[in-house]
Amino acid sequence: MNDHIAAVPLEKAYRLLNHGPTVLVSARHEGVDNVMAAAWACALDYAPPKLTVVLDKAAATRALVENSGRFVIQVPTVRQLDLTYQVGHRSLASEPDKLARSGVELFGMPGFDLPFVAGCSAWLACRVLHEPRNEAAYDLFIGEIEAAWSDTRVFRDGHWQFESADPGLRSLHYIAGGFFYAIGDAMRAGEPAPE
Repeated sequence: MNDHIAAVPLEKAYRLLNHGPTVLVSARHEGVDNVMAAAWACALDYAPPKLTVVLDKAAATRALVENSGRFVIQVPTVRQLDLTYQVGHRSLASEPDKLARSGVELFGMPGFDLPFVAGCSAWLACRVLHEPRNEAAYDLFIGEIEAAWSDTRVFRDGHWQFESADPGLRSLHYIAGGFFYAIGDAMRAGEPAPE
């Protein structure tokens, strides 16, 4: 692991997703790895910590998740804008070299046989809590978060530090048609609003 990656206590893991970022979903099954982008992911519960993510039936990553019962949610950074767009628009079915062509570098975390995407600001290793009706009708998957990590340059002591971190480490927020926003400035309730 890199020196700037540290474990996040599970009781704080929901904070990695609370600000609504676009995420990368990765999975592995029988030696096949894939990564896709997803705009619809959110925290669901605290204890044990859970999250939800929408995985379309046409996505190759969904099949890996269904077969392995595990996946990783990652928070990509501004520096990964093109990578995020590429893995969201390329298909492993038609491009077996999708990950290489998209510039994805994978690494491992001890104790987890999962593909983690290098360069992200947060990683959440999840076990699928199967809800067949939700999965079939809404493409909605529930994951129990088994472990979480963050890039301490931008998330530490249980909080995002976007205002003091390198702007290239800000999270991405997908709108449509290849258009994203980076997270904005910090504001605190009870303080004067910026003009």
